[in-house]
Amino acid sequence: MAEHKFYLKADWPGGRNNEGFIDAGNLKTKISIPEEMDGPGIGTNPDEMLLGAAATCYVITLGAMIERANLPLDQMALESEGIVDVTNGVFTYKKIIHRPSVTLKEEATEKDYRKLKILVEKAEKGCMISRAIQGNVEIELEPSLS
Repeated sequence: MAEHKFYLKADWPGGRNNEGFIDAGNLKTKISIPEEMDGPGIGTNPDEMLLGAAATCYVITLGAMIERANLPLDQMALESEGIVDVTNGVFTYKKIIHRPSVTLKEEATEKDYRKLKILVEKAEKGCMISRAIQGNVEIELEPSLS
């Protein structure tokens, strides 16, 4: 069994509306509570980071699957949206919606498009972040394939 370890160091001065800093190797940024939640909105926040983790995991997994399937990829992009529910003052990360946009080259066949449709959904289930939040955060796909 192989294990990969990742590390993050956080500096936080304390208090709700302060700003801190995280260093996770290639990710170095200020952090605070977002303005939408009455915070200072400096740097990033856990909500953006969870969305970023889910989105980058999904798009990288999809790209790898498309490559392994030898599909004639022309271009690929992703927009993702995170929805946080606030009920009775309790914040709950409710849903992430991924909107992948994938275009195959002109020589793509109907078989390629059928395979692409399968991979768009399979990538979400294969992504380790999706598996980590499964049962807690709903993941929805709204693909645009051409």
